[in-house]
Amino acid sequence: MRQSSVRGEGATAQSAGDISGDGAGAVPAPRGGSRRSRRAGGGRGSRRGRRRVLRWVSSALAFLILGTAAAGYLYYRHLNGSIRTDALNLGENKLGGSKPNAFGQTPLNILLIGSDARDDEANQELGGAKDTFGGPPLADVQMLLHLSADRSNMSVVSMPRDTLLMMPKCTEENGKVHPASTRLVQTNQSLSRGGPGCTVAAWTELTKIPIDHFMMIDFKGVVAMADAIGGVPVCVEQNVYSRTREGKGSGLKLPKGTTRIQGEQALQWMRTRYGFEDGTDIGRTHAQHQYMSSLSREFRKNAKLSNPVMLNSLAQAAIKAMVVDPGLNKIDRLYDLSMELKKVPPNRITMSTMPWVYSTREEGRVEPEPGAAEAVFKMVREDVALDGKGSGTPADGASPSPTTPPPAAPTTAPAQAPAKIAVSVVNATNGKDGAQAKVKNRASEIASLMIRKGFTKTSSETTATTGGEDTTVVRFADDAQAADAAAVATALGLPASSVLKSEEVSGITLYVGKDWRTGDAPAPAPPAPTSLPTSAHALNGDNEGACMAIQPGFTW
Repeated sequence: MRQSSVRGEGATAQSAGDISGDGAGAVPAPRGGSRRSRRAGGGRGSRRGRRRVLRWVSSALAFLILGTAAAGYLYYRHLNGSIRTDALNLGENKLGGSKPNAFGQTPLNILLIGSDARDDEANQELGGAKDTFGGPPLADVQMLLHLSADRSNMSVVSMPRDTLLMMPKCTEENGKVHPASTRLVQTNQSLSRGGPGCTVAAWTELTKIPIDHFMMIDFKGVVAMADAIGGVPVCVEQNVYSRTREGKGSGLKLPKGTTRIQGEQALQWMRTRYGFEDGTDIGRTHAQHQYMSSLSREFRKNAKLSNPVMLNSLAQAAIKAMVVDPGLNKIDRLYDLSMELKKVPPNRITMSTMPWVYSTREEGRVEPEPGAAEAVFKMVREDVALDGKGSGTPADGASPSPTTPPPAAPTTAPAQAPAKIAVSVVNATNGKDGAQAKVKNRASEIASLMIRKGFTKTSSETTATTGGEDTTVVRFADDAQAADAAAVATALGLPASSVLKSEEVSGITLYVGKDWRTGDAPAPAPPAPTSLPTSAHALNGDNEGACMAIQPGFTW
């Protein structure tokens, strides 16, 4: 733009010289009249000419500036108008936001979803399986990305698509209800229960991690992003060809060593099961981690302001590829998010898999590993770095200081006095597994305790028919009750994560869980681990030597 303006100014100056009669291109003065009058007349004409030229130049420059600005604004509006959105959480339980750290910084949790939807010609061509055309989409890739409060580290936890879970009740924005499942359901079916908002709800129900945003991408989106970045390097330990005798498999065919893949080949890598490790979905998850780690390194190398062509290509590809929640529905919000993610160096990015065990209830499927899976979720909830290196100073490099401004005050109204807060108490001490009987009279015992603490409007629901709870929770019905529910939790020494918004209740209800079968206080929760269990199969984001093992029988 600047070069064009300079060239235009040079051409205009030459024209001004021609009109004024200066230089070799001057127009001869007409015959007759004195030399003085000719000089005087030429001077007036010159001044008039210069004024006309200046007006023309200023008008032209103004037009160019306004035109460029208008074009930029229209392009910005075009990109914003192209962003597709869906509801963030369609479930009943709505957790509050993540707890700020001592410096007022807040973690960020984003659920990344890969959809196998075959809802248009491009996705059908890439996905194959004609018998599934027009069918409900499946969330075949699910990764929770956790950005630490101080932006020093990033953790990614994948859930294998074959994981069996109890699905929560999900209500679409149009009012359609998908009831809670009465049996274990494969986790990738969550997407067909109303969209990505139900996948978020399933993660929230399982992990108790507050999820701030989601990003969902389909087959053609994976292809577009890989092309826009110029390919992603991946590695295999042997030649690999993902194809069975029955014709199953992704069709991925790569030579031993490192290959830069893009386009359809990148999609094949993300979808390969037959040929990697043991031929299960777990091997596919590990391959996805290698790809995502490599992709993040490529972004850091290429997505720079000094490379505007690449940035524009990536921006357009990303917008066309993704569906996001309403909180990410503007270009500037997506840009701000990318800048936050970019603060984390690759050697502080940890890719991991939810610890799992093979299901004894459905062959070939897996379930969260008792104890180990919850340990990983607890590390994320409490903002503990999965690489075991701890947190750093605030991302801007400033040393922590007691003068750092505190987190913003909540927008909800302050809690009422305890005597004005109505609370119902439910006995849920049998736990979700129902392995233990309920403790007799537990609801009335805790109701008496609440009254002694000043919550005089507390009552026990001794006839309530409810499932058990592994941990004690306080549920509330609407935002106006949020502060009062938090006050109940604080009075009992319960963590902030125990306060849940739910459609199951009409008012504030305390569910006394398996962790509080005796005494006047629930059993203190054990501290979060400081390192991942080995079953989480961690991969460091700076590991450029990662290479996929190949399943016997799938080499060439």
